[in-house]
Amino acid sequence: MLFIFTESMINLFIGTKQKQSLKSVVYLQQLFIALLLLVLVTVIGTVGYIMIEGYSIIEAIYMTIITLSTVGFTEVRPLSDAGRLFTSILIIFNIAVFAYSVSILSRFIIEGDFRKILIERTMKKKIDQLENHVIICGYGRYGMEISKRFLKFGNSFVVIENAPQKIEELREDADIMHIEGDSTHDEVLVEAGIDRARVLVTTLNEDADNVYVVLTAKQLNPRLNIISRGSAINSESKLKRAGANHVIMPELIGGFYMASLVRKPDTVDFFQLMTEQEDTGVSFSEIVLNELPPSLQNKSLKEINSLELTGANVVALKSPHGDYIINPSPQTMIEPNMGIFIMGTNSQIQNFQKLVSE
Repeated sequence: MLFIFTESMINLFIGTKQKQSLKSVVYLQQLFIALLLLVLVTVIGTVGYIMIEGYSIIEAIYMTIITLSTVGFTEVRPLSDAGRLFTSILIIFNIAVFAYSVSILSRFIIEGDFRKILIERTMKKKIDQLENHVIICGYGRYGMEISKRFLKFGNSFVVIENAPQKIEELREDADIMHIEGDSTHDEVLVEAGIDRARVLVTTLNEDADNVYVVLTAKQLNPRLNIISRGSAINSESKLKRAGANHVIMPELIGGFYMASLVRKPDTVDFFQLMTEQEDTGVSFSEIVLNELPPSLQNKSLKEINSLELTGANVVALKSPHGDYIINPSPQTMIEPNMGIFIMGTNSQIQNFQKLVSE
């Protein structure tokens, strides 16, 4: 009964949906048990003085408090032999309870678990308010690099990680919202706000785990854009069948990148500079036209964009069927669900976005 009551108090304090670390939960259980023992000793002392000495409730409570606190005040009334024996037992029992309570409370505060719980509660509230964010499963080499990029460009995201060492690293960075848990579990993905997320990126080491995450995520949010890491060559088809929109093979990309540096080093450096550096003043951007506003219906590129209006250059289009049109003709007609790739300054890109959203 004591354990069940303690568990209920913990859920009330930290929230039943919030998954705390096992260490924090154990400390909370010990803390509540210590508090319950103090209350129990007080109740036993009060009842004992009423039954043995015939004290009133106020007198019994007062006598119990001064006995437990060992302040040394005079008794309410002279005690009988039975009363003195009961007081002695109460003092000995209280010493054990008090020592246990102080040790638990000190360890709870000194080791920082109380602060961690408060941080996790605050972080959970922030996660619950996210919309159209990115969920990153795994904070290994790839997850860490993705997080750095997102922080640099201001993308909202949540990291899911269950390795204790990685969790400690995440706690040291207040800018990264994270959840401690196994991303293959439905409830952890739900806690990360998968129903409100825009993209899920899974970077787990094992392809089987990535497949499981993709399957689960797609069931929870069919509209989710899923990007998965793959290690084995034959895992790409499995991940795509599971529901991944894109499968990234780090070894293949690394080999392609190095080969490109040999064949076209300046071109690779140029595109890397354009996509990663903001201080150049010029960048690439993609605009997806899910629905055509009235201003774009039955219009060509020439009609919706000109250097005089926005200053941005349309360098490519992605058709609704997924085909790419490089350097499209100005007479190309705009269609629903088409992607437009533009190059220009930040202000030019913003002007173009305003133009196509009117």
